[in-house]
Amino acid sequence: MKNKNQFFAPFILVTSLFFFWGFIHNLDPILIPHLRKSLSLNYIESSLVDSSVFIAYFVMALPAGFVMKKYGYKTGIIIGLLLFAIGLFLFLPAADTRKYLFFLSALFIIASGLAFLETAANPYMTLLGDPATATQRLNFAQSFNGLAVTLAPVIGGYLILSSQTYNDAELSTMTATVRDTYLANEAASVKSPYLALAIIISIVAFLFWLIKLPDFKAAHQKQKGNLSTVLRNKSLLWGVVTQFFYVGAQVCVQSFFILIATKAAGIGDLEASKYLGYGYGIAFMGGRFFGTYVMRFIKPPVLLLIYSIINIVLTGIVIRSSGMITVYALVAIAFFMSIMFPTIFSLGIHNLGVDAELGSSLIIMSIVGGALLPPVLGLIADKTHNIQLGYSVPLICFVVVALFANYNRKNEIVLTNKH
Repeated sequence: MKNKNQFFAPFILVTSLFFFWGFIHNLDPILIPHLRKSLSLNYIESSLVDSSVFIAYFVMALPAGFVMKKYGYKTGIIIGLLLFAIGLFLFLPAADTRKYLFFLSALFIIASGLAFLETAANPYMTLLGDPATATQRLNFAQSFNGLAVTLAPVIGGYLILSSQTYNDAELSTMTATVRDTYLANEAASVKSPYLALAIIISIVAFLFWLIKLPDFKAAHQKQKGNLSTVLRNKSLLWGVVTQFFYVGAQVCVQSFFILIATKAAGIGDLEASKYLGYGYGIAFMGGRFFGTYVMRFIKPPVLLLIYSIINIVLTGIVIRSSGMITVYALVAIAFFMSIMFPTIFSLGIHNLGVDAELGSSLIIMSIVGGALLPPVLGLIADKTHNIQLGYSVPLICFVVVALFANYNRKNEIVLTNKH
């Protein structure tokens, strides 16, 4: 009972982190078109929002692991929260100056903080309790990330996006003063929500500093883990490769959802966005809660294998079908993707011990797959003039996930067995 009480407050605080980074990530689909309009950007320029985020993950994940290996999880989490808050506060001068580089720099700092948080929170959650239920705990915490997938577009759209928009032709008819005032007001609309979030994150950082967290670093101080030993772990290498492909698949499905829905089903952008927010988002969130429950009866690698095979079939339907069945298949894919990131993560770092921090860093670095694979989908769509054929990219990604799950199943690397 004492151990359970000891873990309760840290569990609540660490779980909140999953929601916060999910929330800020899912503001990006709102931020991209908003900045494109308010800063008069072209499509290539506006795409740099995602690039700045994924590059930060790639650059900062390994340093984050080294910091936590030396100073512990609590230090890593606090550093991550401070970087997160600083980046959010920088949105105020960025909006005032309307300099795109300022926005990108703020996003890079935010994502650097998130790299620390994800590198710390994912493995730390697996340690906060019975090892036999580590994957269930991580999936439960990740469910609040899924909640953010639903709430962020709705709240962000309401607070940031303007109800009155003008196209390029209408803007060109305005006087320079009127146009500049309108664009300045548009840019300024990000200030209040990002300031509010910055204050909340600062408070959370203070709470982490204030509360006593179980420090699992102490148990490993006499051991000498290093990168070379981590890289010899086949399970981890499988996890890094698989997470690269999984994140690429998730970004492909989510980023191109509206475009493929309008093309294949013939629905409008607004209706497609509702299916993305309320369909995809709720399916993703519900899938995580459901998956957490089902793992009480089905071993994580087995469930991951089942879900990945189902998504291979669903992606094939997306490629070959037309009409609303395409949209329904995309929503279903979100449900069966829901457990993949945390389960791949847990299996990848299983039994790493002292090397868990570095292994976690490598898996977080593999998130760069979300920057590299969607352009491949776009290239296929451009070459074939058929965006549905581009979904062969996530199909291949789900095949990799299935192979990883089968590897873990056959090698009995299951987190339902006690250490």
